[in-house]
Amino acid sequence: MKTLAILTIIIALSGIRCSTEKSDNTLRVGAERMEVYLPLLEGKRVALVGNHTSFLGNKHLVDTLLSMNVNIRVIFAPEHGFRDLADAGAVITSGTDPVTGISVLSLYGSKKKPSPEDLEGIDVVIFDIQDVGTRFYTYLTTMCYVMEACAENGKHFILLDRPNPNGYYVDGPILDTANYSSFVGIHPVPVVHGMTLGEYAWMVNGEGWLAGGIQCEVTVIKCDNYTHDTMYEVPVMPSPNLPNMNSIYLYPSICFSEGTVLSCGRGTEFPFQVLGAPKMPDTGFSFTPQPSFGSSDPKHNGEVCYGIDLRNALKDGLVPRPEMNIQWIIDAYNAYPEKDSFFTGYFDTLAGSSTLREQIIQGMTAEEISASWKEGLDTFRTIRAKYLLYN
Repeated sequence: MKTLAILTIIIALSGIRCSTEKSDNTLRVGAERMEVYLPLLEGKRVALVGNHTSFLGNKHLVDTLLSMNVNIRVIFAPEHGFRDLADAGAVITSGTDPVTGISVLSLYGSKKKPSPEDLEGIDVVIFDIQDVGTRFYTYLTTMCYVMEACAENGKHFILLDRPNPNGYYVDGPILDTANYSSFVGIHPVPVVHGMTLGEYAWMVNGEGWLAGGIQCEVTVIKCDNYTHDTMYEVPVMPSPNLPNMNSIYLYPSICFSEGTVLSCGRGTEFPFQVLGAPKMPDTGFSFTPQPSFGSSDPKHNGEVCYGIDLRNALKDGLVPRPEMNIQWIIDAYNAYPEKDSFFTGYFDTLAGSSTLREQIIQGMTAEEISASWKEGLDTFRTIRAKYLLYN
């Protein structure tokens, strides 16, 4: 199985161009390279893992493939749903796609992984979702669980790769898998891994990170004309609380606020672009979370929150930068009057261990904390280098 998995990746990376393929330098995502993967679907019974980002131009991938007589039997939906966006953390229920009538099975609720019964009668599973390149973004974990199910049930896994908008750097603490493995982190990688999902899938297979070290038959359909130096702007917001590139660039650094007393702006027009809480000092900036699209019951609902305004971080050049910025969390902790209640248990889950929380409480500087990540990051970069597809 291991040899087969490697061979199928090599086939997809061969770079053979068909007459329909563009010869210019236009960036094309994996889903656009239909001349490469449609032959792999001929005569196959197909399952598709996708969501609202699985688009080709202005048409959903499912609708496009059906128009080409691809036999899609079932759709699997990750967090936030298939076509319509749901709140972060909201249970996604199974049902039927109203457009196509195809059965939609949830992978974000009581079940996170396809069962053998779900894959019965399926030959190929296609995965096409836009990721943002952080360890705690749940699309990555869903991909790994689907790979595991495919490996256990002898199904071919085809990943249509998309660029990583945070793929230009690697940073953050490494996850302690022995004590902090969860749906927001299952592998010994940093917060920002600097890989596309295709590269990550190849790494998971190569490093034997699926349960029991099993191997999945994986084919990665690469993007055309993409490198890790490409500053890619996503055409569709990947989740309801990442509405623009400013939030996507800030997300790796300020998502830690989810494990503190701070609001990150859920329930406002600028989620993941502010930090604040009712008991933070009033420095002239405030916001009030209210129930809204993507956040039906936000933290500090209806309360005035004081804190840090990062709505112009992109305009002001604070992002994008090739490093995380934990100074914002440190500053908020130092300013908060009730330090014993600043952190929640979820902080350690997001950070991947208790170390970061302990370092902040001890008064370590951002520079000292970042320096403590170096050994782990160097080890990870050595592993990562073996699986990069876009050097």
